[in-house]
Amino acid sequence: MILKPIRFLKPYRFNTTMQTPKSNSNKVLTLHPQGKSGRNIDAGKYDLLKEAILSTLKGKELTHNELFTSLRAKLKAGFVGNLDWYAETLKLDLEARNLIERTDSKPQRYKLKGEFT
Repeated sequence: MILKPIRFLKPYRFNTTMQTPKSNSNKVLTLHPQGKSGRNIDAGKYDLLKEAILSTLKGKELTHNELFTSLRAKLKAGFVGNLDWYAETLKLDLEARNLIERTDSKPQRYKLKGEFT
């Protein structure tokens, strides 16, 4: 009987190409007006949408549909991601931060906080 030499396995190496978790340094945690948990959003998208929403509402009271139609017209061309989801998340965040508010009219309208009072 001939014995063959034992082959040892190479030591296990961690996959160095595996993505490490991204840091939240370039993310913004959104708020919700009802205190629900927020979402981490890329800071660039946050700033872009925040500016778009605030500039759209400047001097106007818009319904939800009017606001989102205007945002789609402004941002659709170069925006990566689901624009409606991000816009809704930012709208709720800006409400929670008291930068915009809903009116009591039917249908509800959105305006900058303190305008038209």
